[in-house]
Amino acid sequence: MKIKQVKLKLSYILSLLLLPLSGFSQDTSIHYKLFDVKKNKVIPIDSLIGAMRNADVLFFGEEHNDATGHFMEAEIWKKLATAYPGKMALSMEMFHTDVQTVLNEYLAGAISESNFIKEARAWNNYADYRPMVEFAKAQQLPVIGANGAARYSNLVSRSGLEALKQLPTASKAFFAPLPIDTATGRYHEKFVETLGGHSMGNMKIYQTQNFWDATMAWSIASYLRKNKGSKVFQVNGRFHSDEKLGTLAKLQTYAPKLRILNIASFSADDFAAPDWKQYLGLGDFILLTDPAVKRTF
Repeated sequence: MKIKQVKLKLSYILSLLLLPLSGFSQDTSIHYKLFDVKKNKVIPIDSLIGAMRNADVLFFGEEHNDATGHFMEAEIWKKLATAYPGKMALSMEMFHTDVQTVLNEYLAGAISESNFIKEARAWNNYADYRPMVEFAKAQQLPVIGANGAARYSNLVSRSGLEALKQLPTASKAFFAPLPIDTATGRYHEKFVETLGGHSMGNMKIYQTQNFWDATMAWSIASYLRKNKGSKVFQVNGRFHSDEKLGTLAKLQTYAPKLRILNIASFSADDFAAPDWKQYLGLGDFILLTDPAVKRTF
């Protein structure tokens, strides 16, 4: 076995120890079910990994407090990196474009983890995402801070997407090119359903959602444009990619030739005996997680 492969296996085992395992039994496979919509059957993870052979981007739409979902996205990320050596990059909603330099410094081992967490403005539940970042660091794999910074999304929430035009040219490098369209149709309908009705305030919040979608999509498209032949594993809240809407739809607009797959991952009340038909429209793969497992927050 080659030295690189040995290091990969050792770091893989060590990183598993960092995962949030509260509430898990020793056999973690009993806490999730992975369904392939095209094949219309439950599949093992390795089948999903194999499907990426003919794809460029895989979205993992998570629930942010789902412990099993976090475990699975880390597992999938590691398996992808092993199956497609030298090709995989991790793209994350959880980090912003303006902290990419800080991310790169940490991945290179130049700064401490405490400085990284503080200066990259890591989410409060960063422990849930740490295994993926640490694996990327150990294997020298790129991590993309894909999302738009809070100061810009706050501007949109207060004044709408048009307000982005007033920013200095240098600031505009940190988000998708203007103008950013406000999505209509099914995505808007879902958003209104979630917020419970129409209002001008809600429209500005919806435009903020579109700002995030566009910036994450642009980050992925830009990376793949500069790194031909690469593949991206994108992790975001499931609203951003369920039904192939949101960020996924924006990415298809920016890069129509990309081959994109998506996973919709969530805790399901019918986990014991799923009614898969009700979930088929959500994505290429449905990952149901055990509601009995304690949430991370």
